[in-house]
Amino acid sequence: MNSRDRILGRVRRALADVPADDAPYERAVDRGYLREHGGLDAAATVELLAENLADYRARVHRCTAAELPGVLGRLLAEHGATSVLVPSGLDAGWLAATDATRVPDVAESTPAELDRVDSVVTGCAVAVAETGTIVLDGSAGQGRRRTTLVPDHHVCVVRVPDQVVSSVPQGLERLVPSRPQTWISGPSATSDIELDRVEGVHGPRTLEVVLVSGD
Repeated sequence: MNSRDRILGRVRRALADVPADDAPYERAVDRGYLREHGGLDAAATVELLAENLADYRARVHRCTAAELPGVLGRLLAEHGATSVLVPSGLDAGWLAATDATRVPDVAESTPAELDRVDSVVTGCAVAVAETGTIVLDGSAGQGRRRTTLVPDHHVCVVRVPDQVVSSVPQGLERLVPSRPQTWISGPSATSDIELDRVEGVHGPRTLEVVLVSGD
């Protein structure tokens, strides 16, 4: 008898007096979990998102749709960006106020080429307030996964309140499981055993989130 047989034997003995249940897996366990906490309204949910994003050291900005090009132009200029990666389908008007060279997101780009780009601007699929998380799924204006992992500066635009949900379960309902997803909670950061924090190891060192209200 090997270790596997011994373990399975113990499991069988432990379950010997458990009544048989042929209920399908989906109904076998009560999954009436809470889907959100607190019952916040839309405005309070956006405030919670902004608070948690800032707690993760993301830089949070707010503006109207009309102000967005100016805000993006200012953020790129403040970062000293002379080039910006542009995902397919990104609204061209968003970058109307910057002179930075547009670099298209193409499959042929190498990691070295992407690393030479100063910034990337994207939209998002959904933002989760309780966890301060931005989710990208590769849809129009969001780019390939590597476009937000290689450049050192990522500016992400979130439409509020339309793209903001309270909890992860609510966010999952808006996502298509077959699409490539990137979940971002603040800029890339890691710590060693002595808690020395290093940013930029697994993605951009600087994450700026622009919360855009209005049409």
